[in-house]
Amino acid sequence: MSRYRGPRLHVVRRLGELPGLTRKSARRAYPPGQHGQHGQNRRKRSEYAIRLEEKQKLRYNYGVSEKQLIRYVRKARRAGGSTGQTLLQMLEMRLDNTIFRLGMAGTIPGARQLVNHGHVTVNGRVVNIASYQCRAGDVIGVRDRDQSRRLVERNMEYPGLANLPSHLEFDKNTLMGKVNSIIEREWVALQINELLVVEYYARKA
Repeated sequence: MSRYRGPRLHVVRRLGELPGLTRKSARRAYPPGQHGQHGQNRRKRSEYAIRLEEKQKLRYNYGVSEKQLIRYVRKARRAGGSTGQTLLQMLEMRLDNTIFRLGMAGTIPGARQLVNHGHVTVNGRVVNIASYQCRAGDVIGVRDRDQSRRLVERNMEYPGLANLPSHLEFDKNTLMGKVNSIIEREWVALQINELLVVEYYARKA
């Protein structure tokens, strides 16, 4: 399944708050559709449905395809340690998410667009691959063009999240950010049970 490009609030109503997908909050607290308001209370959800929902949260929040997510799960397994935590760290350390967490874009799709259009530099070189894995010591900047600076400055007026994670630092005057370390689990903004995602992929990946 390819990346989602449909109505974002429909997804938020179904899965709950997704800070990377949209800054908006749904006015209705129940899922969309004909049976949304009453259907969720009619029967108990299966364990599979609960795991599927947690997996979908990851997919939609970070804007990755099913194929990409399976690859991340396999890499996380090979890395050793806690597979769920490693999976979250890999997704959080993507360049598009790092741009979002620095406040240079209001959403992860907005950050991905900045990267894809060549407005972002890593260690002084233009990087247009949104899935680039940021590492400790990487310096994230804005391309030395008026258009690029204007775009980022406009985005910074409406940041997606208020708090800068402890693994990042950012200078608003120079529009330069730095990655100091791998993100810690407590700074992941998405409310997610990553163990259920690992269980979902136990037989698939």
